[in-house]
Amino acid sequence: MPAAKSARTRFPLIPVVVVLALLAGGWWWWSQRGASATGAWRTAAVERGDVRVVISATGTLRATTTVDVGSQVSGQVLEVLVDFNDRVEKGQPIARLDPAPFQTRLQQAEADLASARASVNEAQATLKNAEADYTRKADLVARQLIARSEADQALAARDQARARVVSAQAAVQQRLAAVSNARLDVDYTTIRAPVDGVVLLRQVEPGQTVAASFQTPVLFQIAEDLAQMQIDLSIDEADVGQIREGLEVAFTVDAFPDRQFHGEVKQVRLSATATSGVISYPVVVIVDNPDFSLLPGMTASAEIVVSQRENLLRVPNAALRFTPPEDVAAAAGQAGGTGGGRGGMMQDLPRIAAELQLNADQQAAFDAAMAQLRERAASRQAPPSSSAPGGMGGMRGPGGPGAGGPSQEAMRARMAEAMNRNFAPFRATLSPDQQQRWDAALRAQATARRGLLWVLENGRLKPAPVRLGASDGTVTEVDGAVEEGTRVVTGQERPSA
Repeated sequence: MPAAKSARTRFPLIPVVVVLALLAGGWWWWSQRGASATGAWRTAAVERGDVRVVISATGTLRATTTVDVGSQVSGQVLEVLVDFNDRVEKGQPIARLDPAPFQTRLQQAEADLASARASVNEAQATLKNAEADYTRKADLVARQLIARSEADQALAARDQARARVVSAQAAVQQRLAAVSNARLDVDYTTIRAPVDGVVLLRQVEPGQTVAASFQTPVLFQIAEDLAQMQIDLSIDEADVGQIREGLEVAFTVDAFPDRQFHGEVKQVRLSATATSGVISYPVVVIVDNPDFSLLPGMTASAEIVVSQRENLLRVPNAALRFTPPEDVAAAAGQAGGTGGGRGGMMQDLPRIAAELQLNADQQAAFDAAMAQLRERAASRQAPPSSSAPGGMGGMRGPGGPGAGGPSQEAMRARMAEAMNRNFAPFRATLSPDQQQRWDAALRAQATARRGLLWVLENGRLKPAPVRLGASDGTVTEVDGAVEEGTRVVTGQERPSA
């Protein structure tokens, strides 16, 4: 009997166990079905680190000063005194032309000068005789011993003799100039280095004939100083506004792939160039080259460090691009997102007020202004199913306004105006220093770029509005409703078949 009774008590438990097993199996099947339908979320942690914003460009290394050396006279090259890579000093002979034709011209010019000087002596002797003749005849006319006409002829002869002296002296000056010119030509047959430097190019050989004309051929190219060089970079117009003098530049060259060189932006030139419709500006970078390892003509792959921020919160850019499905966003109470608008700014206002160290009356005025702001925001909040143009529903995540809606700049301007109007009574309670700090903080908030992150908490998505800072194209600085270690969603796995 006891055994039969025990059997009867066990049998009623079997249906209960079966029902529980079926319920558990159904719950597992339903959860697996939901997971396969929505897929798993890919996440990344908010971390602390550095954000280094750089602009990449390529350019060519060259000497800061390069001089093309030609010849000022034509002739045949007798000898070349320097070669490639030779160091030269200013005034040092580097080539010589045949001086014989020029020396002959110099001798002819000197002979012409001697002839001109002899003509001056002859003209002066004639003048002396003409003056004596005029003096005698003038005396005889005074004593009425000769006719007046003879004295007049003597006067004319004296004046002509004076004129010939002046002409002969001018001819001497012309011959002197011709001699000087001929001597210069002889001197120019020796080509000299115009600066101290290194010979980069030599394009002349002994026996070659050089023809000096309006376009003098380049015989040598001399780099004045290779210890300091420059890179000529071409920067796109979209990036040139971020570049200023003094920015650090890091670059590499193919000759030393494992070595990084450094320079500094010296000049952003205004001479824009257009290539296939793309506008670019030349940027000059100064580079120290103490070991002369960098050579003119090398191609440099450079990165201009626009900004470098350290130890800040950053997230992958994929987290800022992520937008959940509408049903998931609706379940989170944020259909369409509000992270880029007033909501994010409202969360920052208490922190700004706390930094002002308000007294009791100022805090009460601030709390009243915040209450009014929240009331107005709640009254303007559209339901998830609507997306009225110009309302907060027009914003979606970190993106811009919806189609047909106002621009972010217009919304920020309206928001700043509304903030100033709403907090005017509170601002009136502040001291001048506090007012200045409050106004600066509001301006910074109004102009800040904003985005929306989605945080995964207990398997559910939660919106987190943030302010955006510097970005290097991979990660972006954030500040707002996240902290180090927060898991943010970067994407969604594809549902399994």
